[in-house]
Amino acid sequence: RCSCRASGGGLVQPGGSLRLSCVASGRAFANYFMGWFRQAPGKEREFVAAIRWNGGRIYYADSVQGRFTISRDDAKNTVYLQMKNLKPEDTAQYYCAASLRGFYGVARAADGMDYWGKGTQVTVSS
Repeated sequence: RCSCRASGGGLVQPGGSLRLSCVASGRAFANYFMGWFRQAPGKEREFVAAIRWNGGRIYYADSVQGRFTISRDDAKNTVYLQMKNLKPEDTAQYYCAASLRGFYGVARAADGMDYWGKGTQVTVSS
């Protein structure tokens, strides 16, 4: 299973950068699909990015394409979300999740996730 606890959030100015980390737990990481999601107060949870642990297949939401980069370190069982050129609209609680089944697509990504961790707050403000 995956603890999927996100860390690395904080307060950053518009245009700044931040890197989030998510440490997974388990023994089948090669078959895991890891995802990042975010949710702002009063807003629905939205998909941000996902990566297949073994194979390197990557997906991004249109809103973060070109600004965010998802990656993983197999030795550390850790997935990262490098965020740059941050905007106030990126302000949200960011969550890490893992799927044992597969990526269900951008619209249904959350439905395919089996494990959800505690989030980390990202606030973009001047």
